[in-house]
Amino acid sequence: MAILPMKRILICGMKKDRKRVLEFLQRQGVVEIDTSAEKDEVFGQTDMTASSAGFSRNADMCDQALKILDGLVPAKDGLFTDYQVIDRAEYEKRIGLREESTAKAKQIVELNKRIAENEGEIPRLEIQIEVLEPWKNLDIPLDCEGTRHSAAIAGTLGGEVSLSDIYRQIAELKPELDAFDVEIISSSPEQTCLLCLVHKDQKAELEDALWRMNFSKAPLSSLNPAEEIASLKKQIADDQKQIEEDRETIIGLASERDNIRFVRDDYAMRAEKYEAIGRLAQSKRTFVLSGYLAKQDVKKIEEGLADMDVMVEISDPAPGEDVPIKLKNNKFTSPMESVVANYSMPNRSEIDPSAVMAVFYYVFFGMMLSDAAYGLIITIACAVCLKKYKNLAPGMKKFLTMFLYCGISTTIWGFLFGGFFGDAVNVIASTFFNRPDIKLPALWFEPVAEPMRLLVFAFVFGIIHLFVGLAIQMIQMIRNGDVKGAIFDVVFWYMLVGGLIVAVMTVPMLMQDMFQLSFILPLGVRKVALIIALLGAVGIVLTAGRDSKNWGKRILKGLYGVYGVSGYLSDILSYSRLLALGLATGVIATVFNAMAGMVAKGKGVVGVILFIIIFVIGHAMNLAINALGAYVHTNRLQYVEFFGKFYEGGGRTLDPLTENTKYYRVKEAK
Repeated sequence: MAILPMKRILICGMKKDRKRVLEFLQRQGVVEIDTSAEKDEVFGQTDMTASSAGFSRNADMCDQALKILDGLVPAKDGLFTDYQVIDRAEYEKRIGLREESTAKAKQIVELNKRIAENEGEIPRLEIQIEVLEPWKNLDIPLDCEGTRHSAAIAGTLGGEVSLSDIYRQIAELKPELDAFDVEIISSSPEQTCLLCLVHKDQKAELEDALWRMNFSKAPLSSLNPAEEIASLKKQIADDQKQIEEDRETIIGLASERDNIRFVRDDYAMRAEKYEAIGRLAQSKRTFVLSGYLAKQDVKKIEEGLADMDVMVEISDPAPGEDVPIKLKNNKFTSPMESVVANYSMPNRSEIDPSAVMAVFYYVFFGMMLSDAAYGLIITIACAVCLKKYKNLAPGMKKFLTMFLYCGISTTIWGFLFGGFFGDAVNVIASTFFNRPDIKLPALWFEPVAEPMRLLVFAFVFGIIHLFVGLAIQMIQMIRNGDVKGAIFDVVFWYMLVGGLIVAVMTVPMLMQDMFQLSFILPLGVRKVALIIALLGAVGIVLTAGRDSKNWGKRILKGLYGVYGVSGYLSDILSYSRLLALGLATGVIATVFNAMAGMVAKGKGVVGVILFIIIFVIGHAMNLAINALGAYVHTNRLQYVEFFGKFYEGGGRTLDPLTENTKYYRVKEAK
C-alpha cells in the first residue's frame, strides 16, 4: 500500500570473507548492489568473467539435459513448475552430489548428441543404398579399373536405352572403336546402368563417346554393390540399435532429474554470485560493497552480518540520488504491483497506485466479462492452482491471484446481469424440457434489454475513476508541499468538470430521452453548477500558464488549458467499452446457445451430443477471447485514463542480488 523507504548500506571487510557475505545477501534477496562506485588507485574490480561464464555454461548444460529428459520422459509437474523448498541442511547435503549430477547431465547431453548424429547418418546411408540398388546384380566392385590389358567403365545413361541403341550411337560417334563390350546391369525409365569393357589403348575414345551420350560415372565402391548394400544396411541397423540403446540409457537417467535441477539452480546462483564479486570495489586484501535495501529489511541484514568480521553502515540516500523502488501491499492489492510495473514504477515523490487501482481493476474486468459461469471457471481454476502449487514464483502467484479476484468479480456481475453461459439456462430448459418459462433472473437488470442503463453506469464508474485519479494528484501535491498547485491543477478542474456534469444532469432531453432515466436534478441546480464550472474555468485560465511571467502568454496558455476539458469528455466516453465488452460477451454466448439449441432440438441422444460439442467449443472460444479483451481494456483504462490524471512513473525497481532459481528454494532457519 506504499512505497517502502529505502536505506543505503555500506559493507567493508576482508577479501577472504566476500563470498560468505555475498552468499548471505543472496539468500536474503533484499539488497541491490550499487556498481556506480568509481575505480581509484587503491580499489578496483576483479575480472570474474571466466568463473561466472563457466558456471553459466554448466547451468545451460543442465537445462539442455532437462529438456532432453522432458522430451523422452515428461516430468509430472502439471501446468506449472512448483518450487521445491528445502532447508539449509538438505541443501548442504545435495551440494556433495554436485559433481556426480553434473556428470549425469553431461552424459545425457552427449548421448543425445550421438543420437542426433546417428539419426542424421541413417538418411545418408539410405541414399547410398538407393544409389547402389540398380547395381546390385554387378559382381565386381564399382571402382574396378579392369585388368592388365582391359579397362572397365561403369556408369549410367539417362532414360531407358536398349543395348542396340548404345552400340549404334557409339559406332556413329567412334567408328574406329572395335575392341569393346557393353553390358546393361539394370534399366528403368529414369536411367540405364552400364558396364563397359574396352582395350586400354581405346579407353579414351570410348569415354569420349560415352560423355557425348551424357554418360555419368557410377559411385565408387571397394566392394561389389550387393556386398556394399548389405554393409550399409548393417550399419543402419547398428545405428538404429545404438539410438535405441542411448534412448534407453537416457530414460534410465530420468531418476536423476531432481538432482540435475538442483545443480542447475546451484550453478545459476554461483554464476550470479561471481558476477557480483566482479562488480565489487576491491583492494589487495579488502572489499567494499555498497547498495540499497528497504528500511524494513535493515534489522535482519544487520543481525545476519553481526557474526561476520565486517563493518556495516546504514545511511539515508542523498537527495536526488537514483534510489530504487520497492512496493509493499496486502494480498488483495499486491497483484496490481505487476500491472503498475508493466507501465512504470512510481517515482519517489508519487503514491503507489496499486491499492486504489485494485478495486477499479477487479470491478472493470468483471463488468466487461460479466458472466457468472465464466467467472466461476476462472475462480475455480485459479483457486485450484494456488492450492495445488504452494511454492510458485512470486510473479506467477500474483498473476493467478489477480485473476482469482477478477473471476470473483465476474461471477458477481454475471449474477447481477443474469448471465450464466449467456442464456444457457433458458435454452436448455426450452430445448430439452420444453420449459421456455425457466430462466436465470438478473439480480439487477439485463444489459441486452437495457443497454442505455448500462452505458450510464459505465460513465458513472468512469467519472468516479477519473475523479479519484485527480484526488491522488491533489494528495501528492499537498504531500510534496505544493498546496497552490493542488488548488490550481485539481480543485479548479473538479469545479469545471464536476459543474458541467451536474448541469448536464438537469437537462430532461439527455436524462430521459437519451439515457432513459427518471432521475433529473432541479433546474435551480443548473445555475449553481454552471457558476461553479465558470469559476473553475476562470481559475484555470488565470493559473494554467502561471510559469510564464508575461500576462499575455499566461492567458493564452490558460485558454489552451481550458480546452483540455475536451480531453475529459474523451476520457469519459472511453468507459463505454465497459458496455461494449459486457454486451459482446452475453451476445456471443447467446448466439452459440441458439446454434446449439437449433441443431439439437428433436434429435434425441444425438441432439444432446451435438449440443454439448457446440456448447463447449463455442463457450471456450468466447471465454478465451473476451477474457483477453477484458484484460487488455482494463489495463488500458488504468494506463491511459486513470494514470493520465496523476501518474508520471519513471521509478526504478529494486533489483536485489537473490537466488534466481527455477526449481528450488532454500528455506533459511529462523
